[in-house]
Amino acid sequence: MNQKKTAGPILVPVDFSVPSEAALLVALELGQCLERPVLVLHVIHDPGSMPGYYSGALKKKQLARIEDGAATMLDEFLKRLTKAHGALFKRKQLESMLVSGLPSSRILEVADKVDASMIVMGSKGLTGWKHLLIGSVAEQVVHLARVPVTVVKSHL
Repeated sequence: MNQKKTAGPILVPVDFSVPSEAALLVALELGQCLERPVLVLHVIHDPGSMPGYYSGALKKKQLARIEDGAATMLDEFLKRLTKAHGALFKRKQLESMLVSGLPSSRILEVADKVDASMIVMGSKGLTGWKHLLIGSVAEQVVHLARVPVTVVKSHL
């Protein structure tokens, strides 16, 4: 098997949920062990099933861009986790990125673009009709990624 070895970042897509928090913590531990940088990715979207997803971050701004709300939420997410788990976040090899689009396709595109060594992502574990109707971003990424994918479920 002739696979190229890469020291690319560990890509961690986040949606600010508890499972994505757990995935980021696992990725930071892996990054330390494997001596890889960690890239936190948020895909900006405002799906019909959740209109106003970013509105909480834009409370006082009446004419604000959705990207501004997403950037604020990502910054607050990382600050909150840094405060709670400072030892893991003291690494200088942590970066973040915002992109717009459909989550599964954009995650895969960014993984290819940055030559990610692996993807670590959380899963909410939807089952039954909800899973059939909206699908699972994690499941799509697992099936289509060109690099290893670790799916993390939180215990909270």
